[in-house]
Amino acid sequence: MLQVNKPTSEINRDFAEADGSPSQTLTSYLDIIRRQFPTMVAIVSACVILALLYLFTAAPQFTSTASMVIDTRKVQLFQQQSVLGDIAIDSATVETQVEILKSENISLAVIRDLHLIDDPEFTGSGGGVLGSVIAFVGGLFSDGHASSEFELTRKALERFEKSRTIKRLGLTYVMEIGYTSKDPVKAAKIANAIADAYIVDQLEAKYQATRRASVWLQDRIKELRTQASAAQKAVVDFKTANNIVDAGGRLMNEQQLAEVNSQLILAHASTAETKARLDRMNDILKQEIPDANVADALKNDTIVKLRAQYVDMASKESIWAMKYGSDHLAAVNLRRQMAEIKKNITDELKRIQESYKSDYDIAQTREESIKSSLANVVSESQLTNQAQVQLRELESNAQSYQAMYDNFLQRYMESVQQQSFPITEARVISAATTPLKKTYPKTLIVLAAAIFGGILLSFGVAIARELSDKVFRTTGQIEDVLGANCIAILPALGAAASGPGLGEKLLRSKLARNGNPQPDLLRYVVDNPLSRFSEAVRSVKVAVDLNAIVRENRVLATTSTLPNEGKSTLSTNLAQLMAHGGARVILVDADLRNPSLSRALVPDARIGLVDVVAQKVQLEEAVIVDPETKLSILPAGATSKLLHTNEILASKAMHALVAQLRSKYDYVVLDMPPMAPVVDVRVTSAFVDSYVFVVEWGKTKIDVIRHNLRSSPEIQDKLLGVVLNKADTKALARYESYHGRYYYQKYYARYGYVE
Repeated sequence: MLQVNKPTSEINRDFAEADGSPSQTLTSYLDIIRRQFPTMVAIVSACVILALLYLFTAAPQFTSTASMVIDTRKVQLFQQQSVLGDIAIDSATVETQVEILKSENISLAVIRDLHLIDDPEFTGSGGGVLGSVIAFVGGLFSDGHASSEFELTRKALERFEKSRTIKRLGLTYVMEIGYTSKDPVKAAKIANAIADAYIVDQLEAKYQATRRASVWLQDRIKELRTQASAAQKAVVDFKTANNIVDAGGRLMNEQQLAEVNSQLILAHASTAETKARLDRMNDILKQEIPDANVADALKNDTIVKLRAQYVDMASKESIWAMKYGSDHLAAVNLRRQMAEIKKNITDELKRIQESYKSDYDIAQTREESIKSSLANVVSESQLTNQAQVQLRELESNAQSYQAMYDNFLQRYMESVQQQSFPITEARVISAATTPLKKTYPKTLIVLAAAIFGGILLSFGVAIARELSDKVFRTTGQIEDVLGANCIAILPALGAAASGPGLGEKLLRSKLARNGNPQPDLLRYVVDNPLSRFSEAVRSVKVAVDLNAIVRENRVLATTSTLPNEGKSTLSTNLAQLMAHGGARVILVDADLRNPSLSRALVPDARIGLVDVVAQKVQLEEAVIVDPETKLSILPAGATSKLLHTNEILASKAMHALVAQLRSKYDYVVLDMPPMAPVVDVRVTSAFVDSYVFVVEWGKTKIDVIRHNLRSSPEIQDKLLGVVLNKADTKALARYESYHGRYYYQKYYARYGYVE
């Protein structure tokens, strides 16, 4: 069979090459958006409307913010360190303070100080239309008893925590405290109250910690005082028991040892000195007369005078001896006097020798005595040194206890001072002020979110509609799913555009209904020859003529899957078009189960196809001719008592009748029943040349049509093509733009086209 409406091989090849490419995928998504554009616009509009309703009904919220910093420089009162030690400010410490700010202790303090349980915002419905609705619904299910103070406090706490925001600013030591309320003044008041409650809580915590530390320090100081006293007493008792005496910070025996040692050194030096003098004196005694140096060294006036006399007499004796001789009386007297003087010198030297010897003996005795004393002191020092090991331990314990006592006493004094002057590391650097603009809801953000959410929702709905849209809407679907050509797309006409199809009421209209504003669908191609509907019917007629080149194509049958898809409208208008063009055409109502076409065209007819097949009447007696188009019409006849209509259509008489019609007319158009309810169509394949399959646009399910065609291969083999009927031209433009009204109204108007 000639496929007149299928695309060329080049178009098929291009389409196959483009399929699956990224550009094709993008195009498919754009096609979905174009097809579902009204739905998407409706959803986005609904979201925007809901957002506007929310903006108009939601109570405005105001947020006020206070800033607090934890000072890294530890405040020290009077340059004294804290009893609890310095706090190392690090990231964990700041996060800990943030959690303290979020604690129920701070929140309950603010609720208590500001009496928030008496505020309807915290214990009421919350305000706004939504809050009023929730309060009303909650009131229907409540038991009616008044809430206790505990319940009101917990409810206020829950709403308080929802409206409060506390966060750390980056990696700084600054904490931001925010509160959101319907009253801007109240928002600032509560934000400042949170900061004040935190500072008071920190001061109270430090005061309590310092007070507890002071009490503990008092007990510890008493204990340390007793221990230090006991340790000092142990040191004193040990010194007494071991005869250890301190003098000027040193032990007595140590001082004695040093002194005796010094004395021994001096005594030893004195002994050496006296011995040296004695030895020298012994050397002098060996001389007759000491020389002048010795005399001067002795520093003895007697020896010096005697020696001077001796030297003087010796000089005189020498002079007299040289002058008068050695035997001269004067010389002899001088020598005698010199001998006397020498004897006196010797006696004086011996006396000095004895004195030096006595001094030497005394020095030796004294040295020996000092050595004996030194030995005794050394012995006593050794005993004392052995006792000092235990003494040092006792003194170390005493010093430790004393140091601990002094340290704790100092800490105690500091704690007493800090109880009177508590300090904290946190301080407010920016107090909360009354906000001038609302912070919630943000109009632009809400609208942007509504638009963005509407776009996402609409796209999801569009995808869902596409996936669930199991109907035929495009010629490409017909060709891909059914493997057949879509030879025409008929637009919806009049009431058919919104109704289910050509119903019983429309089919009862006469061939000519003058003055009726509702168009006659069965004569539409005659009344509106330049309409788009007429052009689509002409496409069917052209397909019929082109198919006749391959084989004889004079007996045509129109059918559909389900009733009310418009097959009778198509068959009637196709027959009217052919007849109006001058061809000999006969329209046969072969729907013997429901001859709606006969009731609409010739309601008064009493004989028809059934009577001709039964050979009760002649063909000419049953045929009715339209006076305007010369269209011959063969109604169904009386079919109310027929049970086996398929047997009638499959009979030899029916075959003979079709052969007779084929010889008398150029075209025989059979209006067949739908395929799904009855099987009458399948028995006509023997005498029908081609079938025109009518599918209602956007309604008939694909799987139903595919099932009926697959189960009827004899009809599928003679299928001329598929006609999409009752197409919504506005919606069709979103699926296939070249089928939209735009092209017809713009380009075909010059050819006399009217809608």
